[in-house]
Amino acid sequence: MHTASGSSAWRTEHEYFQRLLALLQTQLDVFHRGERPNYELMLDVIRYLREYGDAFHHPREDVAFALLAARRPEMDLPLARLRQEHRVIQRAGERLETLLDDVLAGALVARAEVEVAAATYLVYFGNHIAREEETVLAAADGALTPEDWEAVRTAVAAPRDPPSGASPQERYRELARHLA
Repeated sequence: MHTASGSSAWRTEHEYFQRLLALLQTQLDVFHRGERPNYELMLDVIRYLREYGDAFHHPREDVAFALLAARRPEMDLPLARLRQEHRVIQRAGERLETLLDDVLAGALVARAEVEVAAATYLVYFGNHIAREEETVLAAADGALTPEDWEAVRTAVAAPRDPPSGASPQERYRELARHLA
């Protein structure tokens, strides 16, 4: 979130998140057909989205939203709703991660419970990204200054992006392979 347009890194992260959500959807489709999905891959996707999205991307967006609301007060309510969605996405991700952990630990978990949790997460996160793309990004580019974008960029310490790069962490090796 620090380029000339300010939001280009934000868009790039959204595109990456959409690829991960599509990968999760593919596994949910397998699950829906009554087959065994790659639970390990599903867990990698959800953990990555939680570790990167919930802990880094969304807090930075929250800073951008606050700056944008200060410059464009008429956007305060839609931005407040998007901040609320960050919390809902985080909770839905926690729930899905817990269920997938339980399945992999051998616990008896109702298929419908996993399917509903995954579908809820996918729909909510996908719609959230679409709303930000449609509502916020152009307004942010027009209203936020280079100093604002620098404040957004430095608001949260950047983690290393595990699935990409030359040496992905061992725990994300399967995810990196599927994205390659």
